[in-house]
Amino acid sequence: MWLCVLPVLLCIACGKGGQTGDGKRYTIYYVNNDETGTVTGDYVSAEQDTESLIEELLAQLAAVPSKLEYKPPLAGNFELLGYTLDNGQLTMNFDGRYREMDHIREVLTRAAIVRTLTQIDGVDYVSFTVQGEMLADSNGIAIGTMSPDMFIDNAGNEINAYEQTNLLLYFANEDGTGLVTENRRNVVYSSNIALEKLVVEKLVEGPVSEGAYPTVNPETKIINVTVNDGICYVNLGEGFLTQPYNASGEVTIYSITNSLVELPNVNKVQISINGETNIAYREKFNLSDVFERNLDLLSAEGGD
Repeated sequence: MWLCVLPVLLCIACGKGGQTGDGKRYTIYYVNNDETGTVTGDYVSAEQDTESLIEELLAQLAAVPSKLEYKPPLAGNFELLGYTLDNGQLTMNFDGRYREMDHIREVLTRAAIVRTLTQIDGVDYVSFTVQGEMLADSNGIAIGTMSPDMFIDNAGNEINAYEQTNLLLYFANEDGTGLVTENRRNVVYSSNIALEKLVVEKLVEGPVSEGAYPTVNPETKIINVTVNDGICYVNLGEGFLTQPYNASGEVTIYSITNSLVELPNVNKVQISINGETNIAYREKFNLSDVFERNLDLLSAEGGD
């Protein structure tokens, strides 16, 4: 019996992200030789300090792998000028040559780097800047923070494909006591992102039309947005609890809820902070509650 069980235990111990006798096992992502996808290799490190481990994995991403058909993502003509780590957000700053990469190669490079580095405890998201400016895609849209679930595996020609959609978003009126609608037409977005997350991103970015005002702190980090059985679960960073605008708590809650319920797969919304729902938002709204559409706050003034 032990001869049968032992190989299984060894497989479990050596799996992705698992502990080995020499340290923790990490998956290093590379670009394949045809530049149509990413491939992986194993790496074991005993390093536990976050900053030191970032340096170690960055070195692996720049080193030529044993399999010559694998291309290291950080071995291109561009240069990594530096990086900063702040509250789980790793920001990597590249020189101007980063923008010269072929579109597909750039997406694969980005996917390989993000998937590799977010395995490190303490690195939840990665963002890219080029000479200090936020990286934008070929349509001029800021890419912003990235997590590994933003990237999909496919045959290559669909990678980072773009689609268009219309969004109906709810923002605050001028005095922050009611909601106004804003129609965003022909919004271009990556097929790698779910529509419900796109909605939350646009709410955090704020309105673009006259007469509509922000409802969410722009410093709010979006941890994840998922939908299950018609309920959209919105997990945000603690920045959401700070409100720099005059929008009431009720307006902010239903700005998010009403905007998401406009999607055909969402009926209700629950908001959490770092995964916790046992929180009273603005000392009035229990985030353990599930919120439904509320059009009573809709104002006739402003918006589009």
